[in-house]
Amino acid sequence: MKTLKIWMLALVMTGFATVGFAANGKKGDEVKFKTSAVCGMCKATIEKGLAYEKGVEKAVLDVDSKIVTVTYDAKKTSPEKLKKAVNELGYDADDSPATPRAYDRLDECCKKDSAH
Repeated sequence: MKTLKIWMLALVMTGFATVGFAANGKKGDEVKFKTSAVCGMCKATIEKGLAYEKGVEKAVLDVDSKIVTVTYDAKKTSPEKLKKAVNELGYDADDSPATPRAYDRLDECCKKDSAH
């Protein structure tokens, strides 16, 4: 019985060690760029839109600074593709302008010319 407890404890400890190694595994690449986002609705649109992009692990927009931080898998996407995705959502990304058609579809409060 004592041997069984030792084996069970060893098995449990191995499981915890495996989880620990997975949690400390390599984090994805990170890119930051300035957007033309102006409000909370913009934040939701950009974060949700980027979540659907292949290779994106996490996207967070700071509305005050207008900086979006994207953690991604460099094997599946690139900063250029991510900027293009933001442009196709209707927002500027650094020097890359929003796609006109997507910008026109934004709510008035999300347009960079709106008063906030």
